[in-house]
Amino acid sequence: MDNQVFNQFADIETKEIAPGFFSKIIHTENNTINFIEVKAGCVSALHQHINHQCAFVIEGKFELTVDGVLKILDTGTYAVIPPNVIHGGRAITDCKLIDIFDPVREDFKLL
Repeated sequence: MDNQVFNQFADIETKEIAPGFFSKIIHTENNTINFIEVKAGCVSALHQHINHQCAFVIEGKFELTVDGVLKILDTGTYAVIPPNVIHGGRAITDCKLIDIFDPVREDFKLL
């Protein structure tokens, strides 16, 4: 087995991937998992990518627009975003989010 099975979350470097978006990123063979803390008011501009994305709010409220449809996500809701669909959002409050991407976000490996 090439990779260590058990790891320490604290050992993952936190990277500011966009203004106010602080990420700890894990890559597996097939997925990228992004644990994000977002400051209230910070925006992820509308964008698209080849990856299938599942977005979960662990704490706070996040306004997400997917294909022109706006929804407020909180701990009781999540989004499944198909590949190449335009989406973006804004943190209404300080938030903790988890995004899971399939396949791996190659661009995130360069961060």
